[in-house]
Amino acid sequence: MNPEQLDVNKMAEEGKSAPKKERKVKAPVTEAAPVAKPEGTPKVDKNGGVKGMYHFIGEAWKNPHDGEMKRLMWQRLIDWRKEETFVRVDKPLRLDRARALGYKAKQGVVIVRARVRKGGLRKHRIRKGRKPKRKGILKITMRKSIQRIAEERASRKYPNLEVLASYWVGEDGRHKWFEVIMLDPNHPVIKSDPKLNWICGSAHHDRVNRGLTPAGKKGRGLVRVRGMGVEKNRPSLRAHDRMGT
Repeated sequence: MNPEQLDVNKMAEEGKSAPKKERKVKAPVTEAAPVAKPEGTPKVDKNGGVKGMYHFIGEAWKNPHDGEMKRLMWQRLIDWRKEETFVRVDKPLRLDRARALGYKAKQGVVIVRARVRKGGLRKHRIRKGRKPKRKGILKITMRKSIQRIAEERASRKYPNLEVLASYWVGEDGRHKWFEVIMLDPNHPVIKSDPKLNWICGSAHHDRVNRGLTPAGKKGRGLVRVRGMGVEKNRPSLRAHDRMGT
């Protein structure tokens, strides 16, 4: 054999006789059991903020006819049917919605629960002679929402107050109930409040009958609609000779 082949065979024998290195086996990773949070720990949303009281009030009112809210609403409607059309209440039922619309627990701020009948425009049947299609009874609805009607009637009931806003609180087969937030523009507490004294100006007198409340602006098409096709809605339909309808 050549000396080179002897060296190769010798290196091969040394490699076989060399002890093999042991392979390290990784230990299985065990997931730690979740730590139970103590009771009373505040819930955190996706953005890391703590959910407060107003959040849970709003979540409960998203489905008022499910769970515990269903039993509460059932009893409330029984009591409300026995009351008058307009009832002044001490505190708002939906505190989160009332605060979002500008409510403050101070003098000069009044909450009125108003009841309005459901349905479209009720018209009497004409007894004179004409074709049935010309009687103008069916398929005719009001351009005002029932919420706007509740605000206007509450304003007539309390002529010394101005309507700030309103929100839905319940309904059954015959009626709808709304809580109307009203302010006294002549009260010194309202006049001294920098966030509410704007309603004391003469430009806001009788604002509910001019469609200046949130419900009125929504009915006039000024809230969620902009751009092409609604150019005649601003500043108002009357300003454009009713061309936007």
